[in-house]
Amino acid sequence: MTEARLRTFVALAEAGSVRAAARSLYVTESAVSAAVAALTRELGVPLVRREGRGVRLTPAGTVYAGYARQVLGLLEEGRAAARGAADPARGPLRLAAVTTAADQLLPGLLAAFRARWPEVDLALEVGPRRRVWSSLAAHEADLVLAGRPPAGVPATVLARRPNDLVVVGAPDVAARFALADTPWVMREPGSGTRATADAYLAEREVAPPRLVLGSNGAVVAGAAAGLGVALVSRDAVGAELDAGHLVVVDAPGMPLDRPWHAVAGPAPTATTLLFVRHLLEAPGWTPATGAPGARGRAFRPGTRAGSTGA
Repeated sequence: MTEARLRTFVALAEAGSVRAAARSLYVTESAVSAAVAALTRELGVPLVRREGRGVRLTPAGTVYAGYARQVLGLLEEGRAAARGAADPARGPLRLAAVTTAADQLLPGLLAAFRARWPEVDLALEVGPRRRVWSSLAAHEADLVLAGRPPAGVPATVLARRPNDLVVVGAPDVAARFALADTPWVMREPGSGTRATADAYLAEREVAPPRLVLGSNGAVVAGAAAGLGVALVSRDAVGAELDAGHLVVVDAPGMPLDRPWHAVAGPAPTATTLLFVRHLLEAPGWTPATGAPGARGRAFRPGTRAGSTGA
């Protein structure tokens, strides 16, 4: 039951066809089929069944795919931990961030971090909250930047940053704002901001018209163009507010306090903690109470892990 076979099976589970899995792995279709057949023989239960031109996981295959993903994530996490322990400044770091955090928080942070620690092997995944928390739970991410971690995800909150959500609109839309009637411009389902907006409206038992747009930039631009109001982070619209293209709407119960969280798994790697220390030097970020390494741990930036007295 080799790592290569597990990777092939997970690729097939995600792609839904042998051809797509082979393309994603840069191998032949026969290699994919052989790997899945070998796993099936070892387990003694069918993992996939044919369906049209593709394949569908059997119930056993669905269960096994979840475990296979976690095993592969743990292997990558182990490599990251070992390389980071040897030299944090040259270790790997797998970041995952929700779209809003990636847009607002990461560009400047990553540029400064890369300039300071150019030999860190950095990777970034950007996606909806469900995806990034799933990546952390499956050991596919070392650090997540998002809102509060959901229940059931093994997580260590290392740092927090304030984040106020406000309702904004073009000045003429804001002037005639009515909670139950003014259209709302929203992200797609699965977005954390969308879930918060839906919950906010449901709590007030109103159902205004909704216009769904596919990105934070599109939502802000749509609100500025007068398509409706939008629930956004105040930090995301600072320029538009300063220019007068948007104004904060006096909506009931606003602003909402939804702080950003930097969250690792139960055992953050040394390179993860290196990034968190960099994060804590940025405006607004504070260490979480009891977070490991938040106040300096044994590793000091600029030294090798073996010379720190850890």
